[in-house]
Amino acid sequence: MLRIFKIIGYRIFQFCFYYGSRVLPWREPILLIGPGSITKVPYVLSAESVSPVLVVSDKHLMKIGLADRLLQSLNKAGISYHIFDNVEANPSTNTVEALRAFFLEKNCRAFVAIGGGSVIDAAKAAAARITRPNKSLPQLGGFLRIMRKTPLIIAIPTTAGTGSETTIAAVVTDSATHRKYSLSDLPLIPRYAVLDPELTLGLPPAITAATGMDALTHAVESYLNHFLSAKTRRKCTDAVSAIFENLPIAFADGTNLKARENMLHASYLAGGAFTRAGLNYIHPIAHTLGGLYKIPHGLANAVVLPHALLYYGPVVHKKLARLASAAGLPTEGKSDAEAAAVFIRAIQKLNRSLGIPDRIVEIRDEDIPTMINWALREANPFYPVPKIYGAKELRELIDRIRA
Repeated sequence: MLRIFKIIGYRIFQFCFYYGSRVLPWREPILLIGPGSITKVPYVLSAESVSPVLVVSDKHLMKIGLADRLLQSLNKAGISYHIFDNVEANPSTNTVEALRAFFLEKNCRAFVAIGGGSVIDAAKAAAARITRPNKSLPQLGGFLRIMRKTPLIIAIPTTAGTGSETTIAAVVTDSATHRKYSLSDLPLIPRYAVLDPELTLGLPPAITAATGMDALTHAVESYLNHFLSAKTRRKCTDAVSAIFENLPIAFADGTNLKARENMLHASYLAGGAFTRAGLNYIHPIAHTLGGLYKIPHGLANAVVLPHALLYYGPVVHKKLARLASAAGLPTEGKSDAEAAAVFIRAIQKLNRSLGIPDRIVEIRDEDIPTMINWALREANPFYPVPKIYGAKELRELIDRIRA
């Protein structure tokens, strides 16, 4: 009986939160898209009258020269900049604090984040701390705890997956406990997003695969949730369609510029979808895998996704059938349950073709209570999931993932 009342309470909260949030001042980034669009960044900075700027990246991207065109264009335009390239995968709270301190020390006026989701998230989290100097990162974790304008953020993704260039979220990892959590608020939506497919041409196939499946997971999770608007549903189905068509091409031929551009746009759409519709239990579990075992986020999502869809059962069959149709899969004459099975099998087949395993063997028995605790803290009551889980259900799902 207590569980029933808890579920009712969660649904009332979700209904009020997601319908109430529609009156908030939502915005989308100003989008610069296409080959060579990175060279437009100096014009944006000049128009915004911000200088100096802080270019945020990681050491690997700087070493291989992926930021060279950006830096050259800034030099040519006479825009002063500093570089912070110490962001690691799954950025830690210590890194975010170091980034914040460097921004303030150099009297910077804007962030230009070029890299994967970790780089963009680190810049967004640092911007939140600059805006809220008296609040720690844990205090800013959760929803709507910033509520003030941040320094200008220009996001330049070099992978097609996280969608951080358009979301309200910045995911960080606690340096002490290794728990991953999210800061989520409207000011964290970057002012500009630059989708330049030329930056993704050199991505290794494994990263192309994992980040692409991350984007697919965003779209699927969002679509399965309650309280979606028609616009968000379209973003989900458009993203699913584009990913099924273009991810295999980008994986097989990394130099295919059109497939790379389509994947960047699909990731952007999926990010925009989940920033309005929320996620469900797939991402919280993936966050625990990244925090505890350093498993790349996209890879973790890719493995968890088909297991979670199977475990949901009939409650998601109708929506999965629609996604199967959006993905161009053969569903004519099939029931919702049959079409849903086609979609799940297609994801499993896609994973295999991308070299993604079907299990996470690193999971240890002694870590499962921590995983359950962290995942429930993230998902409940905020995410309007298809079916509300407790510890028992999460334990069963985790056992399937590692079996």
